[in-house]
Amino acid sequence: MNFNGKHIVVTGASAGIGLVTAKMLVERGARVSLIARRQLMLDAAVAELGPNSTGFSADVGDKAQLYAALDAASGHFGGVEALFANAGLTGGFTPFTLFDSDVFEQTLRVNLTSVFWAAQKVIPAMIEAGKGVILVTGSMGSKRGMAMNPAYVSSKHGVLGLTRAIAVEMAPHGIRANCIIPGFIETEALARIPPEQQGKIAARVPQRRMGSPEELAEVACFLLSDAASHVTGQDWAVDGGVLESIEV
Repeated sequence: MNFNGKHIVVTGASAGIGLVTAKMLVERGARVSLIARRQLMLDAAVAELGPNSTGFSADVGDKAQLYAALDAASGHFGGVEALFANAGLTGGFTPFTLFDSDVFEQTLRVNLTSVFWAAQKVIPAMIEAGKGVILVTGSMGSKRGMAMNPAYVSSKHGVLGLTRAIAVEMAPHGIRANCIIPGFIETEALARIPPEQQGKIAARVPQRRMGSPEELAEVACFLLSDAASHVTGQDWAVDGGVLESIEV
């Protein structure tokens, strides 16, 4: 998976899955534009990744900020050849009847609408080039219901549907779209969970362990690469078997 100078944009790229994937892409020859809200962390990431990376601070839930960042990325490294739409919110856990409608709308805007905006922004140039890749971070919540988290589940179900819609319509133009489904991955969010709870989570995974960001990033890189040239419209789980387990 040598990306040979290909320009790839990664959102939610200042930490976790986004940062690990961006680093892996740079190591394999890509030029990567990182988009994230946290400027200091973004600057540190770019300093670590080196000259084949650049960063632009933006809240992807704000269309003007997102478009400004994508325009700046194109200005710096040229047309966007692949987009990894990874930014997202958890939406918080609240009983359904008490769930805040503002939180619901914000979660959908960041997790779903921003993917629509970003894809709509970069796809015209991909159509002109006759090739391109859209990869979206979904969730096990894209495939199953989860109690007390209606915003997140709705947004992640929606983003899988959006990915499939893009894939079908854009296939004749040489553009692929896929959705990667993380399981229990060792990220910042999971690190904040007490160790005893982490043990219970790992025990629910058929492999009896949580996954690493690197394991997720390897699959993301594959789906972004020409090695996956005949893969489109798919949801790829990196979950240690959770979604196929009757224990969950």
